[in-house]
Amino acid sequence: MAYPPHMTTQRIGETDLTSSRLSYGCMRIAGTWNPAEVDDEKRAAAHLALETAFEHSYTLFDHADIYARGASESLHGELLGAEPSKRDKIVIATKCGIKPPGQYGENSPHTYDFSASHILWSCDRSLERLQTDYIDIYQLHRPDYLMNPEEVAEAFTRLKEQGKVRHFGVSNFLPDKVSLLQKYVPLCVNQVEISLSHRDPLEDGTLNQCMQESITPLSWSPLAGGALGEGAEGELIALTDQIAEAHGVTRTDIALAWLLKHPSGIIPIIGTTKPERIIQSTKAAKIELSREDWYRLFTAAVGEPMP
Repeated sequence: MAYPPHMTTQRIGETDLTSSRLSYGCMRIAGTWNPAEVDDEKRAAAHLALETAFEHSYTLFDHADIYARGASESLHGELLGAEPSKRDKIVIATKCGIKPPGQYGENSPHTYDFSASHILWSCDRSLERLQTDYIDIYQLHRPDYLMNPEEVAEAFTRLKEQGKVRHFGVSNFLPDKVSLLQKYVPLCVNQVEISLSHRDPLEDGTLNQCMQESITPLSWSPLAGGALGEGAEGELIALTDQIAEAHGVTRTDIALAWLLKHPSGIIPIIGTTKPERIIQSTKAAKIELSREDWYRLFTAAVGEPMP
């Protein structure tokens, strides 16, 4: 498969982001959102999922400090602490900026915080949990309406100079906010929701900006939260199954291949914790959808003919 020009040189450290074309999402590995509920059984399942992804050439691992209130990072950190040699073979991305309710006092609200002090504090906590000296990609999780880009740049510059972070990115940012922040600090990724069922980035300028600015788009919920998985029905599902049968793969492989076809170099984030599905999803990178099949799927997803 030929990659877009900017993607062939998109490297984080010694790792090529295009090497697997897929990212492993660690949001669900704890098996709960309550860190107090992470028992030995959940810990073993998390370690198995992470090991399976590593063994099957996933190179980019997606985290956030809010996932299970830090437990997801800690579970990955346990593996990295036990086998430090694996660290330089993967790219670790994690995010900050969301304060869940009650985290900073009984009555503290759910809020976003891109202040320099919070970014710096959050990064140190993530480094501790992940048991690593550096984060490859540090992202702002959701736009903070009070964001001061100069203050963000100050924090990012300090983290870069201290060797704690190598590259920076954002998540759930629309093009105007990306452009604003890009004036102060270079960004390498924008993680957005995109799938056959959620196509906004195709229309709102996000993917065009990614190509123009050499930003890699990461796709969260590439299977639309299960809407394109087992048990789903409808015209889109029937067509996806038909195309999947022709390629000798599964419906979800085709849904992922549809994203991979886009010239912006989308990297889908695979969030399943089931080893067999982690392995199965790697087949998507080997599928080359025709332009005709891509548009058949698009038209079925939209629910009306092309104008």
